[in-house]
Amino acid sequence: QVQLVESGGGLVQPGGSVRLSCAASGIIFSDYAMTWYRQAPGKQRESVAGISPINSTGYADSVKGRFTISRDNAKNTVYLQMNDLRPDDTAVYYCKATTSDIEYWGKGTLVTVSS
Repeated sequence: QVQLVESGGGLVQPGGSVRLSCAASGIIFSDYAMTWYRQAPGKQRESVAGISPINSTGYADSVKGRFTISRDNAKNTVYLQMNDLRPDDTAVYYCKATTSDIEYWGKGTLVTVSS
């Protein structure tokens, strides 16, 4: 059974930092590209950052220079380090695992940026 479990969300003040984790099980993690998405209230889900099996990374323009995606294949985990957080970063953050013909989603973790 495949599971992706996000953690690390919570309430953070503007300008603060948080690190999200997504732990995978039931897949050969190193074969999968991993992507973080987010969905803010009333908005469509959007891609935030992605990392390939060979550690190539990409970011949405809105988070470049503030967010960093990384992976630890030994721990079957992908991370999203989020710095200089803004109120409009408030969203449920999801991770997705993708290979050539299949994808899996986690259930998300809520990040609220507010003073």
